[in-house]
Amino acid sequence: MNQSPFTLSVITIVYNNARDIERTMRSVLEQSYPHIEYIVIDGASKDGTVDIINLYKSKLTTFISEPDGGIYDAMNKGLSVAKGDYVLFMNSGDELYDKETVAKVFASASNADIYYGETEMFNENWDSLGKRRHQVPETFNWKSFKYGMNISHQAIYVKRSLAPQFDLQYKYSADIDWVIKVAKKATKIVNTRMYVAKYLVGGVSKQKHLDSLKERFRIFNKYYGLVPNVFNHFIIAVKFATYFIRHRRSND
Repeated sequence: MNQSPFTLSVITIVYNNARDIERTMRSVLEQSYPHIEYIVIDGASKDGTVDIINLYKSKLTTFISEPDGGIYDAMNKGLSVAKGDYVLFMNSGDELYDKETVAKVFASASNADIYYGETEMFNENWDSLGKRRHQVPETFNWKSFKYGMNISHQAIYVKRSLAPQFDLQYKYSADIDWVIKVAKKATKIVNTRMYVAKYLVGGVSKQKHLDSLKERFRIFNKYYGLVPNVFNHFIIAVKFATYFIRHRRSND
């Protein structure tokens, strides 16, 4: 298939992550797809991260290193300078799945509002943990998150014209609110039916898990209503318990 002429803005945010930033950057810079603008937003790192980024500075479209107000403030900075037809957030520690990923995503269908795919999880030693517990839905719309975030933001390509700024009232789960807003405006959403990202587990939402869950509950209340949300969380709890029991038995 012929590659589309769409330009993809890939945005990487990073703060004090010298261990992982080069791996993430190389996964973007080594893509076979030629129409990529790469934007790196650093929060004034002090651990050598900036020195590593500077090794690749000539290949970046935009590089900003300055203090920010947190993850979503940094992501908003990236959005504000992005000029591509589509945007993708590939934050430090994560990777595009392989060198052909972007080309294969755009070859999967023409002119979608959203492209999405599956994510493979990895631990801090970069050992594969397999597919995410929340498998991506066969079809996706703004109501698809009612049982949990089943598409990670590393695995969703969004038409930039539909992408709002992140709501900074949310410190841990603004990406959920953002994807739902985009999905509500989208008319053509394409499941690529392939792995498109590698995800390093243990981000801020995991480190602040309870606070993250509270935020998610508030966001789901806003979009789905309190009573349906309470019922949906009961279903989530049952599914999690079933998954945990099966996983424990498989490891015995």
